[in-house]
Amino acid sequence: MRTARITRKTHETDIAVEVNLDGTGAYDVATGIGFLDHMIEQFSRHSLIDITCRIAGDLHVDQHHTTEDSAIAIGQAIAQALGDKAGIGRYGEAHSAMDEALSRIALDISGRPYLVWKAKFTQEKLGEFDTELVEHWFHSIAQAVGITLHIEQLYGTNNHHICEGIFKGFARAMRSAVELDPRKGGAVPSTKGILGADTL
Repeated sequence: MRTARITRKTHETDIAVEVNLDGTGAYDVATGIGFLDHMIEQFSRHSLIDITCRIAGDLHVDQHHTTEDSAIAIGQAIAQALGDKAGIGRYGEAHSAMDEALSRIALDISGRPYLVWKAKFTQEKLGEFDTELVEHWFHSIAQAVGITLHIEQLYGTNNHHICEGIFKGFARAMRSAVELDPRKGGAVPSTKGILGADTL
């Protein structure tokens, strides 16, 4: 089974994460930040990646460390569960509509992390969550998994819809990318035979 468990303890956060890439979208998330919980739950449900994520963080300082470290730990767990990436789809893309908002996400589990972010928010917070941290969450998970990730807000006015649509689109793109393709016969999806930071 393609599963992994990551524990990560620093002076800023104490995290335990488990993932199952071949799950049903079951989740158990408690970060201490309600809106972040909601977004990680959306990612789990729509990617069909089972995620357990429990964090005790220094929220008396601010939300930055908890948000960043949740993405790092989830990303490290996904990378570990992917192993050598043999047989995966590798690529994923999705248009994600949520009411008046539409986003486009395209990604490649290439081993070469890169984020292109073309989205913006018109308010500083969603609930108690700092909207500037949304981009940082995606940057952190792209780095941890090794994803070339492009996120574009095509249009939309409601900040909640924009954010949730992006997370759902990312989830659907990741579902396609991590799923095993039986036609590949277990081959690593690269002409080089490996996927990593120095490969195409």
